[in-house]
Amino acid sequence: MDITLTSIETEHSRALYDKIAQNIANNGGWIPFSRYMEMALYEPGLGYYSAGAHKLGAGGDFTTSPELTPLFGATLVSSLLPVLQGLKNNGLPARILEFGAGSGKLAESILTQLNKLNFKLDDYDFIEVSPDLAERQQKRIRKVSDDLHLDTAYQWLNTLPDHFQGVILANEVLDAIPCDAIIYQQGLWHWRGVGLDNNNFAWKIGGAVDPEILPEFLLNSNSFTENYVTELHTQSSSWIQSIARHMETGLFLTFDYGFPEAEYYHPQRHEGTILAHHRHHVIHDPFYLPGLCDITAHIEWTRIAEMALSEGADDVYMSNQANYLLDAGIGDLTLEISDPSDAKTYLPISNALQKLLSEAEMGELFKVFAFSKNIERILPAEHFLDSLPGLRGRNRL
Repeated sequence: MDITLTSIETEHSRALYDKIAQNIANNGGWIPFSRYMEMALYEPGLGYYSAGAHKLGAGGDFTTSPELTPLFGATLVSSLLPVLQGLKNNGLPARILEFGAGSGKLAESILTQLNKLNFKLDDYDFIEVSPDLAERQQKRIRKVSDDLHLDTAYQWLNTLPDHFQGVILANEVLDAIPCDAIIYQQGLWHWRGVGLDNNNFAWKIGGAVDPEILPEFLLNSNSFTENYVTELHTQSSSWIQSIARHMETGLFLTFDYGFPEAEYYHPQRHEGTILAHHRHHVIHDPFYLPGLCDITAHIEWTRIAEMALSEGADDVYMSNQANYLLDAGIGDLTLEISDPSDAKTYLPISNALQKLLSEAEMGELFKVFAFSKNIERILPAEHFLDSLPGLRGRNRL
């Protein structure tokens, strides 16, 4: 793959390389992969999400579902509206909090659809680690709020509020939380960290992993061949626990790529799931152009569900993105805004839907995961998740 860099990009990546290399030297020649990923993505002023690189859309490194079409966010409203209305009916503010809102297009689509349905949202808050993305969100939200004459209150927060009541959204956030790499050798799992080889970052095996921190599935040695590689999502597990702990009443909804436990640790997935992305190219070397590439890992959804339940979630749900969007009514919403006989306007919409729904694109690989907590306080349905559009299909957990 031929990627031509500007002198500024080259200097940027080199500065981050030097900082990571120094961190490796200061720690005896080895750091956990989670530390490398954290620095590559979030090192102040240098990490991929902490610097000002253009990340989203056709000119960036990847395109998310909300960037493809506003129909994605409009369809989510079908799931959110009963919860938001339930909050209002019980004298509580109708509130949405979004993690990692990217360019703000998901929020824009949701605000636009709620306005179309004459629903007044009281608060839409954001938690964003990327300064340049936060700035883009603020500009977009100011414009849509002015255009639609909304009186919704907006805040950009640094921490998750205690006793949160409302809806929490996170689109493609979990995959960017640093994970650890591990490798199975001689009957034990070992840490797979990062060192230097001829002044290049390289995989380096560390000590044995404490079996007490391993998911039970990984303790079955008969399931894994020598040098089988996978990931541990300790920080993602802590993140979802924190959300469930801070939520008092409401719904959590996220979309990301990944698999339930048995599929995640499938024998054929022996090289793990860590990938990098640069200018819409998938790169299998996570050490390529540090600071200029996004680094991700697929999500192991069974563990995420277990962590939510451990902090008081009442119910959990996971299915693929295609089933969610179809059940939530994306087809009807499409027909409301377009005429299939008008090829000029319908074809771009159809192409976006193809990417969202096709099994060969995002339809199967991307999953929806949801949990509820104390929802009976605001909704009468006994099995709340089963009653919401989008979450009425087969639960794959």
